[in-house]
This record gives sequence, structure tokens and C-alpha cells, in this order.
Amino acid sequence: MRGAGAVLTVLGLGLAACSGGQQQEAAVDSVQEDSVALATEQFDASVFDTLTWESDTSAVNRGRVVYAFSCRKCHGTNGLGDGGFVLKGDTLHPPSLVAPDWKFANDVPGLRLQVFTGNSEGMPHWGLVGLKMRDIDAVTRYILEELRAEATRGG
Repeated sequence: MRGAGAVLTVLGLGLAACSGGQQQEAAVDSVQEDSVALATEQFDASVFDTLTWESDTSAVNRGRVVYAFSCRKCHGTNGLGDGGFVLKGDTLHPPSLVAPDWKFANDVPGLRLQVFTGNSEGMPHWGLVGLKMRDIDAVTRYILEELRAEATRGG
């Protein structure tokens, strides 16, 4: 069923390409909202209870790789939200993952859900389009345990 979100996205983008201007943007926005809803329905937090890692270090190292390929283009190398990714002609300005008041700073389950479902403002619904639950766990650990710690240390 995970492929359904990707199919909806492709169909929506294809339909949007046949339309013009505002209709195109509305169709893409609608598909994104539908995909977020589908991802939310499919999210199963209990899967994280079954994941095991050789060590915490191996989980964080895997998360570093996932971040580099999936997150850095928007959130930036250091998680400041300065990646410069352009969507619909506008440069995205995602939140800083290292800000002291970031809403997921102390919310592991919330961050896992956010990564899986994405949002209607441009964050991909990674759980439907490529990241396995293991990768979502790993990148969550990397962000919370290393990226934020580096920012605190000034590195």
C-alpha cells in the first residue's frame, strides 16, 4: 500500500502539468495533502519497538548517511534550515533542526512521525517515497543525538 502515495503523487503531478497556473499549484497542493493523510494512516509507531541496532553508533552513522541524501538539501549541512531547495519557484525555508525551541527537540516519536508523513508545506512524506522505518529511526537519532549536540558545542 505504500506505493499508493507515490502513485497519487505522480498522477497528481501529471494532471497538474496539463493544467495552467493556479490550477497546477492547487492540484499539487491537494496531492501533497492527500499523501500526508495517507502516510498518517499508514504510520505504525510500534514498528520502532522491533528495530535493533548493532550499537547506538551504528544507528547514528546510518542516520548521518540518510540525512546527507534526504534532508540536507532543505535543512542544510548543519540543520539550520538553510539548504536552499527550490519548490514551485520559491526557496524553501524549513525550520532549523538545531534551534533550542524547535518543536521536536525532545520528541522522538513526534520527529519519527514528521519524517514519515511529511507536511503540506513541502516536506516529503518519506515513509511513502523511499525511507524504510529503519532509516527513519536512524535519521531521527542522528538529528537528535549528534546534529543538535554539535550545534550546542558550536561545531
